[in-house]
Amino acid sequence: MILYTHRSSPRLEYIAAFAGRLITGEPLVLVHDKDAFRNAATPRINYSEEKISDDELQIIPHSLLFEDSVRVQDTSCFTWNSRPAFFRTNGHIPFDIFAASFYLLSRYEEYLPHSKDMYGRFAHEQSLAFRENFLDIPLVNHWILDLRTLVLQKFPAFQPCPLHYSFLPTYDIDEAFAYKHKGWIRTNGARLKAWLRGDLRDRLDRSAVLEGKMDDPFDSYAWMDELHSKYDLHPRYFFLLPSKTSKYDRNILPDQPALQEIIRKHAARYETGIHPSWQTGDDPALFAAEMQTLEKITGTKPVLSRQHFIRFNLPDTFRHLIEAGIQEDHSMGYGAVNGFRASVTTPFFWYDLSRDETTSLLLRPYCFMEANAFFEQKITAVDALHEMRHYEASVKKVNGEFSCIWHNTFLGTFHVYAGWREVYEAFIRGRD
Repeated sequence: MILYTHRSSPRLEYIAAFAGRLITGEPLVLVHDKDAFRNAATPRINYSEEKISDDELQIIPHSLLFEDSVRVQDTSCFTWNSRPAFFRTNGHIPFDIFAASFYLLSRYEEYLPHSKDMYGRFAHEQSLAFRENFLDIPLVNHWILDLRTLVLQKFPAFQPCPLHYSFLPTYDIDEAFAYKHKGWIRTNGARLKAWLRGDLRDRLDRSAVLEGKMDDPFDSYAWMDELHSKYDLHPRYFFLLPSKTSKYDRNILPDQPALQEIIRKHAARYETGIHPSWQTGDDPALFAAEMQTLEKITGTKPVLSRQHFIRFNLPDTFRHLIEAGIQEDHSMGYGAVNGFRASVTTPFFWYDLSRDETTSLLLRPYCFMEANAFFEQKITAVDALHEMRHYEASVKKVNGEFSCIWHNTFLGTFHVYAGWREVYEAFIRGRD
């Protein structure tokens, strides 16, 4: 499939490659010669203000893809095909579907002045998707599928590439154990805090675990393995490995043999990656040490990552990942609410908007994390099951990849998370 444009740009080439892969399986071929466009035997999209042929699908461009700066854009929304759209123009499609898709995929709004949340992250309330109530749908996927349909109507002989739904469960190991392997100081400090707040349950459970009378409530690994085997799942695990603990980095330290054993077992069976600590957000130099730690334990250099607390800022965080050799990141989602941060449910390459260039870093977006449902949205486990099924259904409609985040803590036997393990198993069991 070819796309006529009066001139190319890095932004147009990027979005033409993304859209093309969802339509034909290959990037759209950009052409600048009008006669070559008219005479082509393939489906043709005219991305210009001038009509070139009677047999074409015309999209009138917005200026965004031909700019080389970042500025506030008019993103006033209207309805097209029962869903939001913006960057209104004229043509066979009433908006610039390529520019609008690029705006959302590049996270353009995150390069503009914006408010941070309490953790220093881009606040979801600042996003267009939240303000216009489309955070819960993969809007870009719907747009491109609508474009596929229009191309097929205009060129009936056209055969679009097949698209298939997939499920990718992922897990963050932030706290490998609730009570075990914490050391004398942390253990007795926790006992004192439990005593001061009158938490008898914590005191009794901690003693039972440390005396070998009860399994650690966060030790859910065997249960998870059994679930994966039973339902033929292929998950990914991300391990938090700070060199020292902090307020937000609470895992046992990676020099603990118990944690190393867990990591080795999972690395031998599943794809595993680094979970860069909160501290690396303040001091990126620490990231190299954490990468080396994981490589030393597994014997393989990590190429997968997900930011702890989903703490990242564009473009700096992703540049650090690329420099460290990370090839695939799983942080594209929000750490305070569930939904589609980039309005997409298909893996896509990160576009460095400050440098106006496509990078090698593949982003795999997620749309559901149980910690969001529990801590931020404060919904019950049963309501979270309904929400998870909603997002799975949304992804299935566009034959995308449904990626979700769970933690070993929720899937164990800790009384605070009672019912969440059962909800997750019910979701897995109920999948088609």
